[in-house]
Amino acid sequence: MPTLTWIGKDAVVNHHRQVPFHLLKDVPELACGEPGEGNLIVQGDNLVALKALLPYYAGQVKCIYIDPPYNTGNEGWVYNDNVKSPLIQEWLHKVVGKEGETLDRHDRWLCMMYPRLALLRRFLRKDGMIFVSIGDDEIAAMIFVLDEVFGASNRIAVFSWKSRAKPINVGEAKVKPQQVAEYICVYARASNGVKFHAIQSGEARTYPFVHDSGRRYRLQTILKSNRGESVRETMRFEIAGYKPASDERWQGGQRFIQDLYDSGYIEFKDGTPFRRYFEDEEPDENDPLYAFLPPDWTGTAETGKEELNRILGNQHGFDTVKPTLLMKRLLLAATHADDIILDSFGGSGTTAHAVLGLNKQDGANRRFVLVEMEPDIARNITAKRVSRVAEGYMNTKGEKIEGIGGGFRYCELGERIFEDDGKIREVVRFADLARHVYFTETGEPLPRERISAKSPFLAACRGVGIYLLFNGILGDKSAQGGNVLTRATLAQLPPFDGPKVIYCAGCLLGRDRLQAERITARQTPYEIKAT
Repeated sequence: MPTLTWIGKDAVVNHHRQVPFHLLKDVPELACGEPGEGNLIVQGDNLVALKALLPYYAGQVKCIYIDPPYNTGNEGWVYNDNVKSPLIQEWLHKVVGKEGETLDRHDRWLCMMYPRLALLRRFLRKDGMIFVSIGDDEIAAMIFVLDEVFGASNRIAVFSWKSRAKPINVGEAKVKPQQVAEYICVYARASNGVKFHAIQSGEARTYPFVHDSGRRYRLQTILKSNRGESVRETMRFEIAGYKPASDERWQGGQRFIQDLYDSGYIEFKDGTPFRRYFEDEEPDENDPLYAFLPPDWTGTAETGKEELNRILGNQHGFDTVKPTLLMKRLLLAATHADDIILDSFGGSGTTAHAVLGLNKQDGANRRFVLVEMEPDIARNITAKRVSRVAEGYMNTKGEKIEGIGGGFRYCELGERIFEDDGKIREVVRFADLARHVYFTETGEPLPRERISAKSPFLAACRGVGIYLLFNGILGDKSAQGGNVLTRATLAQLPPFDGPKVIYCAGCLLGRDRLQAERITARQTPYEIKAT
């Protein structure tokens, strides 16, 4: 299979493994709504932030969407698009060395993207997928890199999105063809595990009508057949005296369907409910997903910017903004229920806005995790936009816009977990190290219900019990007290009938006792993976 080579590749291919783990530091004054809902915005370099998030979300994310720099060479806007930001330059100098000073912009871009994509892959569930927006300048390189990281056999599609209603450089129209499209590369963790959700019933029946007002519309079934499958009763609620049959359910949650009925968008024909779709309104989000995304389905960069202007005013500095309609189209096809969506190039916050909007629309509980590198953008654009959308705001016309609900935690990158000499930093709490130890031992995040357990027994994974003696978890705060594995501390540990891995400051049990108890003792901090 063809491969892509560039200056600096050897230095960055495995760099994600050397990135140290950091803590996340809550910034409660920038949080919104109920932070416990599971949504999160993190400010910090996205390579370091992704490594910090692994113990929380590895293997848990259903859908990743990223909109990285397109590497157009344009330096004139706020989200520096030629990869010359001071943070990236400093990182390249450290990782690539002197070679980094002579790299052209394509080499720099590839050095920046590769380790981030390698980390992102570790977040995906077995049935997860990643959507990557990109333009003409790097589409070829992007496909080669994604083929290498995710596997060419896991390439699902390359969408063409008509992102502009009109070209930018009108004056050059006679000189060269005008580009009004972008691309979205779609890859899976494992292509045989991916399934795009069939939101629309295969037996949809449609009828054209003209409304009393003269507006043309059509009717389409709002029920989904589930023959041979059990249907949750929560999806068979009653609306206007009608309840779906035992093998059918509504195509949406109760609040969403009730709102449609209350607004006159449900019409009964022969006693069966159908949804009205008016031709002069937004496109039908139940249409199938095609590899060509026209603007009437998804909006354009112009409509995305107009949308952001209405929420924040026109001083935000973003020239091209992904519209929420595009994100909704992708997320409707890829996610549902309680799925987690990750965006490590958070930018203007479109992904989070779309997630909250879809949850309002269909009653689901999708959760978002956004990472934004630039502090001013993270605070004054990303977080502010999502807060206003959730809680309500006054638009630029002075009209009050009701909030759609939702909330998020806001975090910054905190201290590294380990000192340069490998010692655990004093700021590290038991819960912090517990997440780290469990993840590096098992490759999976510590289960949510165990995080606040305050027990030396962290959890069991694949038949092995994982324990941590640290920071006086057994009540003995002395330097060598409850952190050392002795007969006395062993007697205090919660029992587990199976092999055990116990992280401890030292072990005073003999080899025979360890074998009899099926214990593998790992000494902290020396046997804890620091990267």
